[in-house]
Amino acid sequence: MARSSVRGEGARPRVPQAGELGWDDSMYEEGGDSVRTADGVGTKTDDDGTGPPGPQGQDPHGGDDDGRHGTTGRPRRRRRILRWSAMVLSVLILGTAGAGYLYYRHLNSNLKQDDLNIGDAKDRAARSKPNAAGQTPLNILLIGSDARNSTENQKLGGAKDTFDTPARADVQMLLHLSADRTSMSVVSMPRDTLLEIPNCTDPETGKTYAASTSPTMTNDSLGRGGPGCTVATWEKLTDIHIDHFIMVDFAGVVSMADAIGGVPVCVDANIYSHTSTGHGSGLKLEKGTTSVKGKQALQWLRTRYGFEDGSDIGRTKAQHQYMNSMVRQLRENTTLSNPGKLRGLAETATSALTVDQGLGSVTKLYDLSKELKKVPTKRITMTTMPWVYSSDGNRVLPKPTDADKVWRLLREDIALDGKDKKKTAEKTSSDPAAADEKIAVQVQNGTRTSTLAPVPGRASAVSELLVGEGFTQAKADPSTVTTEAATVIRYPSADLEGDALRLAKALGMSTHAVEKSADVSGVTLVVGADWRDGTTYKAPEDDDSAPESAKLDKGSDTKACMHVNPDYTWS
Repeated sequence: MARSSVRGEGARPRVPQAGELGWDDSMYEEGGDSVRTADGVGTKTDDDGTGPPGPQGQDPHGGDDDGRHGTTGRPRRRRRILRWSAMVLSVLILGTAGAGYLYYRHLNSNLKQDDLNIGDAKDRAARSKPNAAGQTPLNILLIGSDARNSTENQKLGGAKDTFDTPARADVQMLLHLSADRTSMSVVSMPRDTLLEIPNCTDPETGKTYAASTSPTMTNDSLGRGGPGCTVATWEKLTDIHIDHFIMVDFAGVVSMADAIGGVPVCVDANIYSHTSTGHGSGLKLEKGTTSVKGKQALQWLRTRYGFEDGSDIGRTKAQHQYMNSMVRQLRENTTLSNPGKLRGLAETATSALTVDQGLGSVTKLYDLSKELKKVPTKRITMTTMPWVYSSDGNRVLPKPTDADKVWRLLREDIALDGKDKKKTAEKTSSDPAAADEKIAVQVQNGTRTSTLAPVPGRASAVSELLVGEGFTQAKADPSTVTTEAATVIRYPSADLEGDALRLAKALGMSTHAVEKSADVSGVTLVVGADWRDGTTYKAPEDDDSAPESAKLDKGSDTKACMHVNPDYTWS
C-alpha cells in the first residue's frame, strides 16, 4: 500500500539480536524478575536495595547466622570479593534488562499503524455490550493487502501495470471472539462483493473520498484512505462495531510463513494454477498434504484458477484451510518454544503487520494473542458470507436474509457452530417510542421469491392493516418490490430504533427481525415471503443456528482438502 510508511520513523539504534550478549530471555515471561521502572525495565532487589540474599541462615556479606565472620583476617577480603561480584552481577543484569527494553522498543517501532475507522463518526456501529459477567466480545477485521508499493511486493504481486496504484483489500475476514472466550467465528467476504462504500477521509492527506454512488467491489475500500475505510465499509454493512484491524501485505505473508516453518495444506489432486493466457497464481502442488511457505504460501492464498469452480468463493475456502492449519501449527509446533525461533517470529510478525493504534505495541498484541489462545481449536468456525451472484453473473452480493442472519448472530455474540446455549433475550432500546399514531411507517412488498411472483397489492393491504391498528401514518410504497425471505423492519438511525421496536411488538414480530440499515430513510416494514397472505403475522420460531448457505469450516478439521478443478491438474 502506498501509505505504509511508519509515521515518525527515523534512524533506529542497533539492538542486540537473538543469541548475542545482552539479550534478556526472561523479559516477557510471566512471573519473571524484571519489573517496569520509570526508565524502562529494572530488576527486583530486596527492601534494602542490596540485591538477592545469601543462602538461608547466612548473612549476605558472608557472616554466620550469629553475626560473626569466619577465619580471622579474611572478612574484609571476602566482603570486597562479594561486593565486587555483586556489583558486576548488577551491571550485567541491568545491562541485559536495558538491552531487552531496547529490543522491545525496536519491535514496537517495527509495527506500522493506521487509523481504525475513517468513515463518518455518526455512522459507527454501537459498541458490543458486555454479557451478564461483564465480559465483552472482540471483533477484529483481518485484511490482506495487494499493495505493490515496494520492490518485494512488486516481485511477488506481478501485474506491472498495477505498480504504485492504490492498494486493494483482496482478503477480508471478520474475526469474532466471544465474550466468554469459549468460541471464535470468522466470516470471509469475497473480494468481488458489490457494496456501497461510505464516505472516508484519509487521515494523512485530509482528502475525502465521497461515498460510492453505485455498488462497488469491496476490495476498492482500502484505496480510499487506508484500512480505516475498509473497517467503515464493514460496519456500514453489518452494524457490528469493529474493535481492531490487522493488515498484512504480500511480503508479510511470505515472511510469516517462513518464520512459522511452513503451513500444511491439502489438495485432492495435482494442481497447477495457470492458464494459457497467463492468469493464475502459479501454485503447483502434488496431490496430498504439502507444507507451504514463502512464495508458495502466498500462491496458495491467492489461487482462484484451480480450486473448485474457479470463483473467489473457492479461494476463500482455501484461505480458511490455511488459517486453521496455521493456528494448529502455532499451537502444536513445539519448536516454537525455542527462544530463538520465537524472537524470529516476533521480529517477522511486527515487521509484517499494520494495525490500529489500539494494537500498536508488542504488549497489546501479546495480550490479544493470549485471549485468542483461550478458544479451543474445536470451537473455531470459519465461513464465507452467504452470497448470490449479481445480475451480470460476474460479481456477488450479500444473500438477503441469510447474510443478515450471520451478522445478527455475531452482533448478539452467538457462535456460528451452534454449540452455544440458546439466547432468547429480546432487543431493547434507550430511545423511547413515539405514540403509534405518530410513527411514520413505509410498507414495501418483498414477497417475490426465486420461484414465485410477488403478491399484487400486498404492501397496500398490510399498510391498511396497520392503519386499522392505530399506525395511522403507515403508507404503502408501490414503486418498490423486493425479495425478502422473512418479514423485516428496518430503520436508518438510533433515534428511530424505539419506533421500529414498537412496530415489531404490535405485529408480534421478534425484535431480532428489526435491523439498522442505511438503505431506508425511515421506519420501513418489508413484507416477506413468509407473510404472503392473511392479516396476522405468524412469527417463525427464533433460530440461532447459522443458515445452511453458510458452509462452515471447522478449526479442528485436520482432514480438510481442497477440491481441484479437473482443468488445472497435471501428471
